[in-house]
Amino acid sequence: MKISRHWKTLIATLFAAVTITGLASAPAEAAPDIDALYNSAQRNFTDGNDAAGRAELRELLGANPTDAEALSLQAIWSHYAGDLLALADAMARLSAVDPGLAQGTTNVLGAITAAVGTLPNPLPAIVGPQTGIVALGYGLLPDGALRPELVNRLTATWLQAVASPFSPVIVTGGNPQNGITEADAMRNWLVGKGLPADRVHVERRAGSTVQNALFSTTMLRDLGASSAVVVTSPNHIRRAVADFIVAGTRVVGATTSLEQLVSQLPPPAKQGQRGIYLDATRTFQLATAR
Repeated sequence: MKISRHWKTLIATLFAAVTITGLASAPAEAAPDIDALYNSAQRNFTDGNDAAGRAELRELLGANPTDAEALSLQAIWSHYAGDLLALADAMARLSAVDPGLAQGTTNVLGAITAAVGTLPNPLPAIVGPQTGIVALGYGLLPDGALRPELVNRLTATWLQAVASPFSPVIVTGGNPQNGITEADAMRNWLVGKGLPADRVHVERRAGSTVQNALFSTTMLRDLGASSAVVVTSPNHIRRAVADFIVAGTRVVGATTSLEQLVSQLPPPAKQGQRGIYLDATRTFQLATAR
C-alpha cells in the first residue's frame, strides 16, 4: 500500500507539472494590429462598406480606447449611419481624450449638415472685397481645351465677378493637359471675357476637391479675404461647400451653372451623401492610412 500510494503521488505530481508547463508555454492570444484595423476601416469607407468600417473601428477601440483619430472617424460615420448612441459615445470619449480634435469633429459634422442643406443657385451673390470668388476646375480635353462643363462653371464665375466687381477671383485646379493646367485655362477664359488679369489668382496644384478647398483657403487668407463664394456645378456644389467649410473658409454663397440645376435641387438621399462625408474626413486631414 505504501508503494502504491507513493507511485500515485509521483504520477499526480508529474501530471500537474506537465499540465502547468503546457499552460505556461501555450501562446497567448495575439493583440489586434491597431494600424491594420484603422487602415482596413478607411479602405472600407472609401469602398462604400461603411458598416464593416465601423465594426473595425469598434474592434480597434476595444483594444485601444484612447485612439483619437479612430474616435473621430467613428463619430463621423456613426452620424452618417444615423446611429446617435454610437455618435454620442464616440464624442464623449473623444472630448475626454482630445478636446481639440473633438471640437474639430463637431465642426466637420456642422459643415456636412450645412452642405447637405445648400441649394444650387445660378444667381450671383452681391459681396464685397473681403469675400473671394473661388471657381473649381474640371478636367480639360487632351489638347488642353475646356470641356463644356468647365465653360458652364466659368460662365457662372464671370457673372458672379461682374456682380461683385471688388472681390478677388481664384481659379483652382491642376491636372495639366498638353502643358496647361485647369487653373491657367480658366484664367485665360476669364481674362478673355474682360476680367482684369491682376484680379484673377491662379491655384494650379490641386488635383481634387479636397485640395481645391485646402489650397484655396490658404490663398484666400493671403489675399485678406475672410469668406468665399464657391462656384462649381450643381451636382458638385454640396461636396465643395462641405470641404471649404472644413478647410476653414466661411462660405457665404454657392453659385452654380444652370445645367442639371432642377435635378440637383432636392437634398441628396443618405447614400448620395457618402461622398460628402468621405471628402470631409479627407479635408479634416484624418490619416487615410498609417
